[in-house]
Amino acid sequence: MNTPTSNYLQIAGREIHWMDWGGQGGPVVIAWHGLARTCRDMDELAVHFAERGFRVVCPDTIGRGLSQWSQVPDDEYQLAFYARLANGLCDALALERVHWVGTSMGGAIGLVCAGGLVEPRMKARIASLVLNDIAPQIAEAAVERIRSYAGQPPAFDTVAELEAFFRTVYKPYGSLTDAQWRRLTETSTRRLPDGRVTPHYDPAMVRQFVVHPEDYVLWPHYDAIEVPVLCLRGAESDLVLPETLVEMQRRGPGAAGRLQIIEVPGCGHAPALNVPAHLDPIEAFVRAAGN
Repeated sequence: MNTPTSNYLQIAGREIHWMDWGGQGGPVVIAWHGLARTCRDMDELAVHFAERGFRVVCPDTIGRGLSQWSQVPDDEYQLAFYARLANGLCDALALERVHWVGTSMGGAIGLVCAGGLVEPRMKARIASLVLNDIAPQIAEAAVERIRSYAGQPPAFDTVAELEAFFRTVYKPYGSLTDAQWRRLTETSTRRLPDGRVTPHYDPAMVRQFVVHPEDYVLWPHYDAIEVPVLCLRGAESDLVLPETLVEMQRRGPGAAGRLQIIEVPGCGHAPALNVPAHLDPIEAFVRAAGN
């Protein structure tokens, strides 16, 4: 496996950071993180696939991690603009066919891209879609929970205190080692002007739920998907409800026999994609989908 590289691109007038794992010749996986997270959440998945001959591209969404914050947050912190960034990234890297693995918001972006209603070029590019604890409809109670902590990120005097906070709010991820918790913390920490530390994202990104309240009602996009879809649901998830999975089976890729659903035990929202029990089924699905 090649050493991963950290890279920056200008896309749609914004600087976007992304990590590049693996060689240039193999099939490509785009791994996209969740709402208030960064691309480094995908390290274990990237290593897993890169060691098996894949190239893995992991972006930081605008307003997260090392990507630029939006100057017009009400316009750009929404799924349609994120899909535009994804299309621009594929253009810049000359990626004509990719497998998409997305956690939570990252899965929603992939769902919008694969449907092709917003960015038609992406429909032809996506060969398969993995939705990690995200669906065409999400539970409103879970949205309120996420808004409650994401919209007003706390600040702490020490990184150790911030790590304790992350261990609490991200407990549903499942089993992380102490080293993984430390990396999660250190790769999603920024220091404020007063010297305290806080999560590394623009708090204004949560306005997506205020300015675009229907942004995560994605059934028309789902119904337009024509590639295989794997939906991983944390067995204790409060975001993806069982009745939503039933509806997914009834229509769109489900009705066409292209939907696979796996419940991940010991996790809520969302499985961390950090152990073979999470990664092996994704690899098997991607390989079966081909190019």
